[in-house]
Parts: sequence; structure tokens; C-alpha cells
Amino acid sequence: MARKYDFLVIGSGLAGLSFALKVAEHGTVALVSKTKISESNTWYAQGGIAAVTSFPDSYEKHINDTLDCGDGLCDIETVEMVVSEAPKQISELLKWGMRFDTTPDGTFDLAREGGHSEYRVLHHKDRTGTEIMRALIEEARNHKNIHLLDHHFAIDLITQHHLGSTVTRQMDNIECYGAYVLDVHRNEISTMLSRVTFIATGGIGNIYQTTTNPVIATGDGVSMVYRAKGLVENMEFVQFHPTALYNPGERPSFLITEALRGHGAILRTNDGKEFMHKYDKRHSLAPRDIVARAIDTEIKLRGEDHVLLDATHLEPENLIAHFPTIHEKCMTLGIDMRKQPIPVVPAAHYLCGGIRVDKNAQTSIKRLYAGGEATYTGLHGANRLASNSLLEAIVYADRGATHALENFRSFTFNEVIPAWNDEGTRLPEEMILITQEFKELQAIMTNYVGIVRSNLRLKRAFERLEIIYRETEELYEKSVVSTQLCELRNAINVAYLVIKMARRRKESRGLHYTLDFPNKNRIV
Repeated sequence: MARKYDFLVIGSGLAGLSFALKVAEHGTVALVSKTKISESNTWYAQGGIAAVTSFPDSYEKHINDTLDCGDGLCDIETVEMVVSEAPKQISELLKWGMRFDTTPDGTFDLAREGGHSEYRVLHHKDRTGTEIMRALIEEARNHKNIHLLDHHFAIDLITQHHLGSTVTRQMDNIECYGAYVLDVHRNEISTMLSRVTFIATGGIGNIYQTTTNPVIATGDGVSMVYRAKGLVENMEFVQFHPTALYNPGERPSFLITEALRGHGAILRTNDGKEFMHKYDKRHSLAPRDIVARAIDTEIKLRGEDHVLLDATHLEPENLIAHFPTIHEKCMTLGIDMRKQPIPVVPAAHYLCGGIRVDKNAQTSIKRLYAGGEATYTGLHGANRLASNSLLEAIVYADRGATHALENFRSFTFNEVIPAWNDEGTRLPEEMILITQEFKELQAIMTNYVGIVRSNLRLKRAFERLEIIYRETEELYEKSVVSTQLCELRNAINVAYLVIKMARRRKESRGLHYTLDFPNKNRIV
């Protein structure tokens, strides 16, 4: 029997939780998380939320910084909207119990990160995301209308595909009626019907070998929407964070927040020489695409495994007070950042493309909304400004909730959806078929579709991915559904979209840098 909810939220980061909290006053909400509720990209966010809260900062400065970082592809109206709505959303977080760091006089202790012209990043030490999740999960657990379903994996959205309708191919007519969801512990698939569905499934970092994302970041939401014939855009813009802790074998890679560079830390080569002045006048505080390519270039030129992030010249007690998590992590590896520089490398970090949504978080599929990293809103353009991601997530969750509440009662539950059919399928004979395909996928994307690309690399990536795609689809057709198999399938889908859109872009722009179309205005 189908389970019915007014709102089905898929994903439990900032976007999903805040949307759920805002709509729960008016209807029932199922919030689905494929592992534990707290496991999300938000949890791992160290830096903070960019917002204009005091003079001499201004909306105009924040807007200009965002546009500059986006390398000409930002939607100006979207940027203006998100920046101007930031203070309201910060107030909302405070009401939910979020604790931002403050100075002795009670004002926000603002940080500065790469690409920002002012100190405007609100934070909770170097674990802002963890504090956000603490506050929002506590609120959600105490709300009688929110049903938290951890260890539930959304397999596919339910649309006319599942009714055999002839309108399936017509984008204007596609509607979402909910999703098929796997209870991982019981190994049972439920039909979850909803008036409104909200996708907030995060990023795609695990299509690469080195990533700061949790292992669950396999592009599930983007892939589901793509299979449902929804619009997906600008997938070529994958942001590599310049400074992940160099610790081979650790997955995910431990992030060294950009705020540490904003605090005064300096990038150096292994022999102690500064190098960012060769690439940008902002030195170590240049936008992320520039810094990541600079580090990649230095590593390749010198034949080394990493560069160094040096904070040894900073006041020790203040350093530890601001970055206790980084200090604790480094100390477990025998690195005292007060006395030794930290070895760092770029790592896949954030998707700037994704599911196309309008300013009300509506996708191209009716009754389906989306927010957070899974989406393309126009805010980031070709490259995200540091700490704009959490801001985007909460602004679009708010706008989506407002719009959905105006319309959801006019949507009825579709009662004729068939149950999931697993007849004639069986378990994969060998799990190695899935794990090995995933390793091959990650190697393809890392070697051919990384920080620097070329037509030849993209062609080879596409050809090799096609083989893995065919093998996986054949396995999927004859196998009982599992989380691992679905994640592999989704990761292949989004990798295909990254390659396809990268091949289509005949220029170097922001995060997409190709040797065949070098951009003379940005770093080689």
C-alpha cells in the first residue's frame, strides 16, 4: 500500500531540513535520508554563510564579488535576490537555535574567504555545518508533522513514465507524484505519494577519486530528475576545493577551510616559496578556480604530491581558537599547524550546475521543487564564491516552501501508481562487479575530467564511460535493487552529464578549463 504525505523531502542537509520545517506547519512531511539524518554535505561545511550584516560591507559589494567569481555566467537578478534575502534567513537560523560566533561586544565575528572583498562570513568556529545540522535536526525531531526516515534511499521519481503515458516525452506536461523509496534495513521498496516533492540530495563528489564530500554524494537527485526528463544544466562546472588535507587513502578528504587563508595562512611550495603572486593579484585569497589550478600547475611542474599551507606565522592561541577542528585533525597525523605547514591538495568539492530551478525553486517538472547543491539557480555561474552555497540553500528552501504552500492543496494524490516490480530479478552474483565499476568511473573522471581538461581527454572519458554504462544497465535490469547498485548507476549518469556538457562548451570559463580553448584572462 502506498504511503501518503503532503510533502516528500529527499535529502537532509540545510536545504531539505529548512524546507521541511517551513512547510510542516501546514501539512505532513516525510524527510528521507539514505543514511543517518545528519550525514550530508552540510555537516562537513567548515567555513560558514556569506551575508551582509554590517558596515562597511554592502549588498553591492557582495553582489559584485559573486559576479566576478562566476566569470560572467551568473544570473544578475538571482544574485541580487539571494544577497538581499540573506539577513532574513540568518535571523531564521538564529530562531532555530543556530549559534554563530560573536565578538566580546556581541556582534558577529565575521571571517573573510577567497574572492570576498570584505569580512562577511558568519561561522561557528571551523564547523559551521555541524552546528547548523545540530540546530535543525533538533527542531525537526520535535515537530509532530515531520517524519524522519533515515536509511531510506530514493530510487526514482514517480511520473507519467510509470503510467505508460504518451505525454512522457513532453517536458511541459511531466508531473511528479512522489518517489519509490528503498528501506535499506528491511530491503523493502515503498511507493511514497506526495502532493509536492522537494529534491535536496547534494552533490556528486564521489565520481572522483579525491573529494571532500561524504561517500553518499553520488548525484542521486540530479540523476533521478534527468531520468524523469527534467532540465539539468551546466554540469561541467565542478569546483575543486584548493586545500584538502593531503593524507593518501583517507576518504573523504579532510577539508582545510578557506577561512584559514582568510585568517592569514599562505600557500607555499614544498621548499617554502610563495607562488600565488604569479597567478593572481589577490594571492592566496583569489577565487577557488584560480587557486586550484595554480596548485595543480605547481604540483605538476615540480613533480610533487602536494603544496603547503603555512599558518606558522599567526598568533598560536587565536589560531587554535578559530580552527579547533583542523588543529585536532592535523595533530592526529603529527602535524602541529602552529609550528608546521599543512600539506594540501585540491579535491572535488562542489557542483555549480545541476537541476534547473526558477526563482521559486521549481524544476521543469510540475509539483517538483529542488534546492541546495543539486540545483542550478544562476547564483554561482561558472564558479561559486566561497560560503555562498549554504546561503543559496536556505534562500531557495524558503522560496520553494513559500511557493509550494500557495499551491499544494490544489494537487491531489495519484492513486493509480503501480507498486515497484522486482519480479524476475536476483542479487548480483558478485559485489565486485559494482565496486570495480565505481573505481573505474572515479579513475576516468579524475584522469580525464579534472581541473584541467582537453578535447582528447573528454573524448576518451566518454568512450570509456559508455562501456561502464552498458555493463551497469545490464546488471541493473537483472538484479534486485540495492543502494550500491543505484548509487553506481546515478554516478554514471551524472558523470555522463559532466562530460557531455564539458564537450559542448567551446571555451574556458570558470571551473571548466580546457587546453584547447585557453582563457587568457584567467590562470592557465
